[in-house]
Amino acid sequence: MAEKIILDVDTGSDDAIAIMTAVLSCNIDLRAVCTTWGNLCVDLTTDNTLRVLEKLHSSAPVYKGCPTAMVKYLAGNRISAPPPNITINGKELRMHEEHLSLPKAKRKEENEHAVSFYVNFFGNTQEPVTWVATGPLTNLGVALSVMPDIKKGIKRIVIMGGGHKQANVTLCAEANVWHDPEAAQIVLNSGIDILWVPLDATHTACLTTKDCEKLRSLNNFAGNFAAELIESRITIHNLMQPLDIPNAAAVHDALAVCAVINSDVLKDVRKVHMKIGLSDLAEGRTIIDCRLNPDEPNCEFAFSADRFRFSDMLYNIFKRCEL
Repeated sequence: MAEKIILDVDTGSDDAIAIMTAVLSCNIDLRAVCTTWGNLCVDLTTDNTLRVLEKLHSSAPVYKGCPTAMVKYLAGNRISAPPPNITINGKELRMHEEHLSLPKAKRKEENEHAVSFYVNFFGNTQEPVTWVATGPLTNLGVALSVMPDIKKGIKRIVIMGGGHKQANVTLCAEANVWHDPEAAQIVLNSGIDILWVPLDATHTACLTTKDCEKLRSLNNFAGNFAAELIESRITIHNLMQPLDIPNAAAVHDALAVCAVINSDVLKDVRKVHMKIGLSDLAEGRTIIDCRLNPDEPNCEFAFSADRFRFSDMLYNIFKRCEL
């Protein structure tokens, strides 16, 4: 039976691949997509989300969510992050273009705000669903603050975020958690079963130019568009954050969706006790209790992943695209 999920995204490039994976997989029943800020402002992430869904003829409703963090930017003493883009010979290279190279969608997002949707949906559903987050956790953090009992409507949570030995926005923090660490801690405190798919996993499951060639061999929209996005990410990775494997890029968000489809794509998944750093140099860090006698586990954390299985999963899922 297909896993019923709700996606919460900040659609740039890897979110777009994650959305395509969810829509095209026969093992996923995508009930809704909620948007938030992060890679881009929420108006742009919503626009990009609608573009992907309409191109795939998906009727999943889209709910626009929060435009900024819960409390982070109320104070002026938070750690700043380096610019997300790089300029070479006067040309700015971006990991996430403002508009995906797809036609602008004709349909619009729903009138209801994502937070209100969560309160109503999770508070009233008779069948809990899985919540998959590939951006900052602001929408659910606010919803849980408003009505903690909605957790009964969430079967489990899969989060692309965090890192143990990897970081990408500050010395020790991953972007999705760093953008709204308070929301991340609220979600972590909820008592819901949580699986973290962190940078440790996504970097080991990186995709290469050969993987892009394999996707292009499908000769359909999903394969070609995913390859285009991944190739762009490879260029940025090579300039800003080279990975251990040459000419490769992490496609973070799609790995989280693939982990819902088949958890075997992840390796070395451990139950850990974790907290979120909320200040100073630890801001946004996913802090794992590594003591000899740690506190009781409050989540699962994937320390690695299988890049070959990941590549095969995307290939086989995108093969189903008829465009």
